Amino acid sequence: MVLLSNRNKIFSLRIKKIIFFLNLILNRSFVSFGTPSKLSSLPKLSSPSIINNKTLNALKSFQYPHVHRDDTIVEDFFGTKIADPFRWLENTESNETLNFIRNQNAITVPYLRSCSERKKIRERLRKLYRYERFSCPFKYGGDYYIYINSGLQNHHVLHRLRNGIDDLSQLDVFFDPNILSRNGSISLSMQSFSEDGKWWAYGLRKSGSDWNTLRIRSVENRTDLDEKLINIKFSAISWTIDNRGFFYSRYPESSKQYDGTETTVNQFNKLFYHRIGTSQKDDILITHSPKEPSNRFYGIVSDCGQYLHVLIKRSSENEEWYYHRFKDGKQPKITPNMTLKPVATGFDASYDILTNDGPIHYVLTNRNAPNNKIVRINLTDNDSLQESKWTDLVLEHPNDVLRSASVAHNDIIVCHYVRDAISRLELRNLTNGELIKEIDIPIGMINQISCDRRNNTDLFYSITSFLMPISAFRLRLNQNLTTAKPELFKKSEPEGFDPEKFITKQLFLSSKDGTKVPLFVVHRRNLTMDSNRPTVLYGYGGFNTVMHPHYVSTRMILLDNLDGVYAMAAIRGGGEYGEKWHKDGKLLKKQNCFDDFISAAEYLVRENYTKPERLIIEGGSNGGLLVMAVSNQKPKLFGCTICRVGLLDMLRYHKFTIGHTWISEYGDPDNSEEFFHYIHRYSPLHNVPKNITKYPATLLLTADHDDRVVPLHSYKMIAQLQQTLGEQLPQTPLMIRIDTDSGHGGGKPTEKIIEENVDVYSFIINSLNLVYDEKISA
Repeated sequence: MVLLSNRNKIFSLRIKKIIFFLNLILNRSFVSFGTPSKLSSLPKLSSPSIINNKTLNALKSFQYPHVHRDDTIVEDFFGTKIADPFRWLENTESNETLNFIRNQNAITVPYLRSCSERKKIRERLRKLYRYERFSCPFKYGGDYYIYINSGLQNHHVLHRLRNGIDDLSQLDVFFDPNILSRNGSISLSMQSFSEDGKWWAYGLRKSGSDWNTLRIRSVENRTDLDEKLINIKFSAISWTIDNRGFFYSRYPESSKQYDGTETTVNQFNKLFYHRIGTSQKDDILITHSPKEPSNRFYGIVSDCGQYLHVLIKRSSENEEWYYHRFKDGKQPKITPNMTLKPVATGFDASYDILTNDGPIHYVLTNRNAPNNKIVRINLTDNDSLQESKWTDLVLEHPNDVLRSASVAHNDIIVCHYVRDAISRLELRNLTNGELIKEIDIPIGMINQISCDRRNNTDLFYSITSFLMPISAFRLRLNQNLTTAKPELFKKSEPEGFDPEKFITKQLFLSSKDGTKVPLFVVHRRNLTMDSNRPTVLYGYGGFNTVMHPHYVSTRMILLDNLDGVYAMAAIRGGGEYGEKWHKDGKLLKKQNCFDDFISAAEYLVRENYTKPERLIIEGGSNGGLLVMAVSNQKPKLFGCTICRVGLLDMLRYHKFTIGHTWISEYGDPDNSEEFFHYIHRYSPLHNVPKNITKYPATLLLTADHDDRVVPLHSYKMIAQLQQTLGEQLPQTPLMIRIDTDSGHGGGKPTEKIIEENVDVYSFIINSLNLVYDEKISA
């Protein structure tokens, strides 16, 4: 990175702020990200015709819009009174909220546009994305399919391999979601082929919402049947072996069509069977739980077609397991409210049913195995509910976590293990669980495995790392596996990217309580560590999710053009070391996540990678909670905070859409005094510090169709930040970016990803006074 002299730095910073405030005063096109349609009917801000001395004085500081406080909203939690003055922002479609959005855009948009490097950043990002990306191939009905994105397409296109797996030159476009909308707002989110490969059920979502509309397509003539299935969210699609229909789950009808902008609680999920060629109103109800409104149902047909397995989730993790055995597996009789027999109750473990041989079922579970194991269960045994009757097939590894498993080529178990957040792959025998072969893979993370059908003779898997885009490999399973070696199937090669210019290190740091926490660090090779490098520290720490090395095109702006450092901390709450690691960062141990992350930040400063003024922290969703909580707890440690779709009002998170399923992760502040006091101590909205001299420049990112972490979290948070700190720290940007026709992140088109990151880098460069150097681009 080319460093400015102090004099030039000051001059550059003043110019940027003058440009920003001139844009603000002249009211130039306030809506950059798009705004709700109601917003266009609101009166525009007036444009002064002259700039007087008072205006010039205002150029020295941010003037945040006034946000109304309703101090009558006070709740009593176990005798503690908690004010909620911005609760009116929970009505995301009211005129008052829309006016709030416009006023926030009037601050944010000009500030982002004042970055003189925006055009260069956009051009660089488009170049970085201009390379082919793809999935592993998968097989149905004798045909292979593969998803491919040529580079700047908004969404991957599903192709069919015309001449089989050995000829990638002949591809037929089977389904292209890019033709469904001009702006990429409609995306493919779920899909399932019938057993014979003649029918394809697929779900479309609009504007990034979690809601799906399900269609059914004839594979032969590429036309859709008339029926449309709606009110679907977080559902499996599992076909019966006769190819006549499938099981799926849906929510009750609403007087208003769900579109992702509503905040109402999602409850009373039901499991149905849909027979192709019929209306949704004729679907057969299989089961539901009217007395347990939080239950969600997943119907899964066994490989042989003779069993229907029903998994019931009440939270974000563990489940109960029931089953129904069809008398005729080849022509199963589907009836309303079918009898379901229990296998595992109590919501104390998870179950991934891999395959079966008649009544013998092979299951990946964490039941009394925090690192997971594979067990064999006989469903004809009257004592199958007793765990003592289960047989351990693949024992729990003492250190490594068995993240997933699948069965291929009749009796080969493909086991994906994670060791210190890095993948390894084993082949084991389904009969006795013994190791057949460990597959050598480059250091990184397995991104995808494709071999989940027992008649598959090929194993495909893809690998990625910080410095390696997707590379897919093929292992032929119908040969001598002791000598067989994987062969490169397909490789992504971004134009001009040279991984040899950079280096990745895995380090281990001590957290506040002495726990060893993995930290990945990536930067240019031979980079001088002078405590002055702009450094992004990323974290998540929740829901048993593994933070693994993976390639992200947008990261190259930081590493290359800003000559910076990227760091990722695998903190507690994640799944890097199994369920114990997860439990040590959830519920009444959530503070461990924050302590781990703070320790990682302090390590980067102590080891001269950066200094607080140049340390950028970033996280999304649960990671948004993370970065805002630590910003409140250690405001002097960070220079900039990027909070994407963050969970920020922790006293009310469970009252909107699917949030009630996260009580197992955070606890219920309404029904437990202990949880209330614990959550209240870290909830970002309720802990913005007062009377401080420094707080990181903060950009909150949210979206109008985010129906997972609803945007009201970010609305209330930015209002609280600006009202508490706006006058104390008038030169610290505290802003919100509100995207439209966009959701929590899934299904986001490439163009939106690029524009979002143009804005993020513009904010970082402006706020930290960084220099963008295009000469050192890879």
